[in-house]
Amino acid sequence: MDPADLSNQLTRIAARQEEQDHRMDQIALALQTLLNRSSSGTASPPDPVVPRISPASPEGCRLSMKAPVRYDGTPNLCRGFLTQLEILFENNPGSCMSDKAKVGYLISHLTEKALLWATPLWENRKPIIYDYEGFTSELKRTFDPSRRATNAGRSLFHIKQGNRRVAEYAIEFKTLTSEVLWPNDVLTLAFTEGLNDAFMFELAPLKLPETLDHLIDFCIAMDDQIRERRHPRDRPRRLLPPLPLSSRTTVASGNQENVKSDLPVVEPMQIGKTGISEAERAHRREKGLCFYCAGADHFRLQCPQRPRGSRGESGRASQRPANTQVIGSLYASFVNDEKKKSRILVPISLTWDKVHIKTEAFLDSGASGNFMDKQFAAKCLIPLVLKDRPLMVEAIDGNPLSCPHITHDTVSVCMKTGVLHHENICFQIIESPSCPVVLGFPWLAEHNPVIDWVQRDIKYWSPRCQSHCLGRVNVIASLNVATAPPLSTEVPEQYLGFKEVFSKSRTEVLPPHRPYDCAINLLPGTMPPRGHVYPLSQKENDVMEEYIRENLERGFIRRSSSPAGAGFFFVSKKEGDLRPCIDYRGLNRITIRNAYPIPLITELFDRLKGANIYTKLDLRGAYN
Repeated sequence: MDPADLSNQLTRIAARQEEQDHRMDQIALALQTLLNRSSSGTASPPDPVVPRISPASPEGCRLSMKAPVRYDGTPNLCRGFLTQLEILFENNPGSCMSDKAKVGYLISHLTEKALLWATPLWENRKPIIYDYEGFTSELKRTFDPSRRATNAGRSLFHIKQGNRRVAEYAIEFKTLTSEVLWPNDVLTLAFTEGLNDAFMFELAPLKLPETLDHLIDFCIAMDDQIRERRHPRDRPRRLLPPLPLSSRTTVASGNQENVKSDLPVVEPMQIGKTGISEAERAHRREKGLCFYCAGADHFRLQCPQRPRGSRGESGRASQRPANTQVIGSLYASFVNDEKKKSRILVPISLTWDKVHIKTEAFLDSGASGNFMDKQFAAKCLIPLVLKDRPLMVEAIDGNPLSCPHITHDTVSVCMKTGVLHHENICFQIIESPSCPVVLGFPWLAEHNPVIDWVQRDIKYWSPRCQSHCLGRVNVIASLNVATAPPLSTEVPEQYLGFKEVFSKSRTEVLPPHRPYDCAINLLPGTMPPRGHVYPLSQKENDVMEEYIRENLERGFIRRSSSPAGAGFFFVSKKEGDLRPCIDYRGLNRITIRNAYPIPLITELFDRLKGANIYTKLDLRGAYN
């Protein structure tokens, strides 16, 4: 026989067996009901007359209930199993079963550990099998001894919404509230404490409902509105902007209205779709004429007759030639002179052939080279060198500039930035009257200066500049300054009587125990505070490890696995060092204070009246 057919037959046999068990359970309940009625000797009351709702559905007035799933002793399933039995007994027509019959029915649905526990009770006819309530209580005490109310109460103040929806968080919260008998005020407080900070920020200006159910409904609706606002389902599409006038074609016919066409603009001086002929192209290239209008004063990119935004310019920025220089924020900043305030201008001096000039350079990280204005170079008589191959220059968006090609460079000039930084550099010549000198990204990447963007100034130079670009400072004169002698570590003569007080070695050992050691008595019912974990910087971590190592060696502290502990923080000294401190404020709050009189501050000040000399002492471990 095929294993698959055998498996199907076994499944059908098991289903029939379960159905037969269910029928036998119902027959047993009905038989027990009849026996109870006959033994009581009382006639059953006549059934009330119930009007028929629908003759087509005679079974609609009867509730068919299935027997509960057999219980094997799992702790978290015990409560649900007993609840199903309770519902079955209450809604069964023959619900007047005796306690022994209910216990027997319950035991018939036990398996494994639970059945092993109940079998001796039934076989030995223990008195508990005649008390259904007592039997279920003992069953719960054996297999479900957990303190549900206590655990649920703890969980109510620990669950958090996190990134979940409020509806999901409310389901978990309501499930736990069914285990406790807390007042409404406490439940609403616990619910709001579990909401995330972003949602509580939205609820801050609103008046919240007072009851828990209304509060949950309000928060769920509010959360749905917030999520709908962040992720709208049907976002209306933006309409395309109207076409510019240069890309529209109008046709006038009598009194008819102008008809707009989406056809592309046909540029003049073209033959079909391939542009001008090869002979004409060669002729214009030889004469240096514009390929668009055959003009002599400009190129095709700057042709005033050529419409902007045509199809030929699409994709220029993404398909930029390799021999193209890009100007970033340089020309964008020329549009409005008010933006000069946001530029970073550094003072420079240029030197060549014993000629020395001073000016300012604009730091532009968006420029792909170092540039100089053509008119500025001519005014300062800076020699120029013709490039072997012209470079195309354009803005960062691909639009051409007034000078589309770079044809000249300056000779190598000595540029001094600030006071000590100097180098030899060549500039590419462009037309930029607003910024005579531009230092672009290559210069910034080479020198890598530290720039203060608020003060708009160079603060520090890179390590490379420290060894290559910064010149040495010539010493003009020297000045001898008298320095104070080092402070003596010896105890002054007038304090020799207190020499032991200043002994450093005495502070590295603990004093001996004496009969009058101070006790730390805690308030009744309190526990020492627990320690917390805090992130530390590398410097703080090194100081903490050194502090722990020294105090372990001295015996001031010892290793402990107790969860109680005091906090650890640092106090900055005047010298810049860190002084580790132990935070005992949490322990002090639960300590019984000694009620002894202490001097008044006014009395201490009275004692200092007339004093002229004061002594300042640096206490060792004063913060501990």
